[in-house]
Amino acid sequence: MRQAREAVAGRFGEVGVAPSSAFADAVLLVVSELIVNVLRHAARSPVADVGITVAAGRLVVSVADAEPHLPELEPGATGAGLQLVAELAAEYDGDVSAEPAVDHGGKVVLVRFRVPS
Repeated sequence: MRQAREAVAGRFGEVGVAPSSAFADAVLLVVSELIVNVLRHAARSPVADVGITVAAGRLVVSVADAEPHLPELEPGATGAGLQLVAELAAEYDGDVSAEPAVDHGGKVVLVRFRVPS
């Protein structure tokens, strides 16, 4: 988990996120929660791939694993971790989705945020 957080934090400068901001803290907490979910719910997954992209004022965190089962994302159906992720995304006019991975038999969870000005 620490490696994933450090990798994402290491990209903040190049994508225009202030490293010590509340927004940066929210993004890193989302990364932590998604990695914990991989460890809990996709324990047979040999790897979790974490990505971060920024375009058109939106920052997207992606976490992919080898477990094909998509998480329930409806309000009230998620566990505490995904509920926290959804709340953090919503604080920054964002959302959470999950979809089958295109390059392997697993899935990818995407968390979108609007980058604060």
